[in-house]
Amino acid sequence: MDFLFVIGTPLAGALALIWLGAHRVAPVANVLFSLVTFAAACVLSVHVIAVGNLTFLHEQFFIDPLNVFLVALTALVGLTTSLFSRPYMRIEAEHRRVTPARLRLYHSMYQLFIATMLVALTTNNMGLMWVAMEAATLSTVLLVTLYQTPASLEAGWKYFILCGVGIAQALFGTILLYIAAEKVLGSQGVSALLWTHLDAVRHQLEPRVLSIAFVFLLVGYGTKAGLVPLHSWLPDAHAEGPTPISAVLSGLLLNVAIYAVVRCKVLVEGSLRSAWPSEMLMGFGLLSVVFASFCIWRQRDIKRLFAYSSIEHMGIIAFAFGMGGPVANFAALLHMTVHSLTKSAIFFAAGHAAQKSGSQSIDKIRGLVTISPTVGWGLMLGSLAILGLPPFGVFASEFLILTTAMRDHPWATPILLLAFGVAFAGIFARVQPMVFGDTTAKRLPHSPALIPVFVHLGIVLMLGLFIPPYLAHWYRAAARLIGGG
Repeated sequence: MDFLFVIGTPLAGALALIWLGAHRVAPVANVLFSLVTFAAACVLSVHVIAVGNLTFLHEQFFIDPLNVFLVALTALVGLTTSLFSRPYMRIEAEHRRVTPARLRLYHSMYQLFIATMLVALTTNNMGLMWVAMEAATLSTVLLVTLYQTPASLEAGWKYFILCGVGIAQALFGTILLYIAAEKVLGSQGVSALLWTHLDAVRHQLEPRVLSIAFVFLLVGYGTKAGLVPLHSWLPDAHAEGPTPISAVLSGLLLNVAIYAVVRCKVLVEGSLRSAWPSEMLMGFGLLSVVFASFCIWRQRDIKRLFAYSSIEHMGIIAFAFGMGGPVANFAALLHMTVHSLTKSAIFFAAGHAAQKSGSQSIDKIRGLVTISPTVGWGLMLGSLAILGLPPFGVFASEFLILTTAMRDHPWATPILLLAFGVAFAGIFARVQPMVFGDTTAKRLPHSPALIPVFVHLGIVLMLGLFIPPYLAHWYRAAARLIGGG
C-alpha cells in the first residue's frame, strides 16, 4: 500500500491540478500532494529497511536499498520545492510573467514530473525505465518553456531535441540489452527486461552485445545527467525555466539519470568481467569536472553559474562510481544526497535574489544581506557548502572521493584538485559581491519561503558532522549492491 501511495499520489495530483491548477488553493494542494508522497516514501523506506528487498505488481516494480534512498530523497526535495514555489510563483503571477493558464500547467506538470521520477527509480523493467525518463523529458520541456519568451522557447526546444536524441540512444541500448537477455531468458518474453532477472544471469549474457549496449545507454542517460560533451541543454534549461524547476532538475533529474547508468553498469560489468564500463564513467566524469569548472568563470547569469556547478558535481559522482569499490560507491551516494539538498537550496535563494533585484544578471544582484539577510546568508552558506568547505557534507564526500583516487588512481588526483580550485575561485568571486556589495535589491511583496533553504543546509551540515547509523547502513548496503555484492 505504501508503494502505491508513492506512485499514485503524484499521478493523482497531476490529474487534480489540471482542474484546480489556476485556483488560489492550487499551491496549497500542490504542497499537500507532495507531503503525502513524502510520508509514503518514508513509510516505504522503513519497510525496506525492516524486511529487505520488495517487489510489486508481478515484479514490474522492485525496491532495494539503492533506489529506496533515492525515492526518499526525491520525495523530500519535491516537498520542499513545492513549499518554495508557493510565494515564488505568486510573485511571478503578480509581475505578470505567468498567466492563470500557465499556472495550471505548472502545477499539474510539476506533479507529473515527480511521478515520472519515482516510476523511473522504482521500476524493475528496463523498458519502463526508458518510458519514464522520456515522460520526464516531455513534462519538463513544458515547464522550461513556461514563460513563453523567445529565450525560454529556444531553451525548451534545445532541451527537447538534445535529450530526445539522447533518449533515443538509450532506447537502442535497451533493445540490445533485450537481445542479449532473450538468448538466456527467452521463455520469459518481455520479463527478460526485468533488472532482477538480468542481474541473476548477468555472467551468462553475451559480452559483445552488452558492451555495445552500454555505449548507447551511457550516451543516452548521460545526456540526461548533463555529462560533458552531452551537457549543452542544461545551462539554458536552468536559466530560462522557473527557479523551482531549476531546483528539481539539478536536485532530482540528474540523480535519476546517473542511477539509470549505474544500474546498467552493474549488468555490463558482470557480463564483461572487466573494468571497461568503469573506465568510461571515470573518463566522462573527469572531463565533466574539468570542463564545467573552467566554464564557471565565463558565466554572467546566476542560474547558469550554478547549472555549470551541477555539471561539475555530476562529473564527480560519475567519476566516483567509475572508481567503484565500497568507499567510492559510498562517497558517490553521499555526494548525490548532499548535492541534491545543497543545490536545490542554492536555487531557492538565487530565485528570490533574482526577484529582489529584478534580474538574473550577476552584475545586477548586489548587497542581498543588507535588504534581506536570510536570502543573502542562504545564498552564501549554500555556495560555501557546494564548494566543499568543512564541516558541510560535500566536504566529507569529496574528501572520500579524493582519498580513494589518491590510493587507486593517483594520476587523477591533481586534475581533480585543480578543477576544485578553479570552481571554488570562480563561484566565490561572484557570490561574495552579490551578498555583501552595495545593495541593488528591493523588498518583495510577499515573504520568501526560506525554511526549505535552511532545512536543506541543516541536513547537509549534519551529514558533514555525523551520519546517523541507519543512514550509513543504508549507504553501505547500496554500495555493496552497486559493487555486485
